[in-house]
Amino acid sequence: GRHAPRAGFAGTSLQQLFQGRKVVLFALPGAFTGVCEKGHVPSFAKLVNEFQQKGVDEVVCLAINDPYCMNGWAKAMQTKGISFYADADESFTRAVSETRDCTADALGPGVRSNRYACVVEDGVVGACFVEAGPGDLTVSDGATLLKAL
Repeated sequence: GRHAPRAGFAGTSLQQLFQGRKVVLFALPGAFTGVCEKGHVPSFAKLVNEFQQKGVDEVVCLAINDPYCMNGWAKAMQTKGISFYADADESFTRAVSETRDCTADALGPGVRSNRYACVVEDGVVGACFVEAGPGDLTVSDGATLLKAL
């Protein structure tokens, strides 16, 4: 049978993302969702230049969504300086033990990422701030992480 052409989404290994680099990574429950779209992403977007001045090579937004969704959200957000990554198979989120069943939070069904932010230097996690719940944005915002650098 005929297959639809691939959309050009390539996988990124953790080595590619983190080796020899300083990366700010913030993760959130889902694209196009309230706090994520109205609070979390903008809190980093307005500080991209400041992060770069602190030697950050890349600011990464990560969510358990498919790459089509994350790509569409990146376009809709019109955010400059943030790379949007899809953890489509939940492997990264599971590896860092930040999975959360968000069914009761009306973000499911299924597993989502907890909301957190951290800095990773050459593969080593430094400052890391994890929220208590998916609707919280009290410690994982851009300004809090910037102060920790």
